[in-house]
Amino acid sequence: MSRDWDARTYDAIAAPQERWGRAVLDRVTLTGSELALDAGCGSGRVTEALAERLPDGRVVAVDASPSMVEAARRRLGRFGDRITFLVADLGQRLPLAEPVDLIVSTATFHWVADHDALFANLADVTRPGGRLAAQFGGAGNVGRILHVLAAMGDGWLGPAHFETAEATDRRLTATGWTNVRCWLRPEPTRFEPGEPFERFLTTVALGPHLDRLPPDARRPFVREVVRRLGEPVLDFVRLNVDAVRG
Repeated sequence: MSRDWDARTYDAIAAPQERWGRAVLDRVTLTGSELALDAGCGSGRVTEALAERLPDGRVVAVDASPSMVEAARRRLGRFGDRITFLVADLGQRLPLAEPVDLIVSTATFHWVADHDALFANLADVTRPGGRLAAQFGGAGNVGRILHVLAAMGDGWLGPAHFETAEATDRRLTATGWTNVRCWLRPEPTRFEPGEPFERFLTTVALGPHLDRLPPDARRPFVREVVRRLGEPVLDFVRLNVDAVRG
């Protein structure tokens, strides 16, 4: 979670993440006055949709990437003090001033190394009866990319880890969550070939790998991954979570 991101490029290519995030919001019944935490706000696309559904509420937008938080701050200025911003690692205790009623999260939790700590930290800042609604990469996610990466370079598969629904259910229950529901959903996504596909891979899926390479080796690496993948399709698998704070 400590890696900073290219927030400007991410915002331009994050249509899949926004689509998944809006689906998460559609699962949640709101009164419109909740205090919500967007855990992994990115550039603020889903945070904006959340804030629009809370006309009398407030949102805390959290991300570990300073550039993402700054991009979200620029996007969401029209909401004034109804949104507060925090640069923080979800793997550490979150310094919130008051417990929240709702946590939403999109395409974030697979970047957090310790899920036991993650779910405990989220439980600590949620009032009893508060809700968690999230989606993130689950078992089988981007399997085609991982297969290609295993055959290239030193075989490092990156820092992301994709959990099963069963293991996630156990972790949530052990850290104080009830009414837990976890399920996997395939979300295969086709990209426009050429530069748009390369840009998505560069910014999201291959970002940590490129950070380990000298600058002049990064574009050839991406193009070799694209060549080996063939079709510009990513086999996303999303792990969805709904739970209530006990």
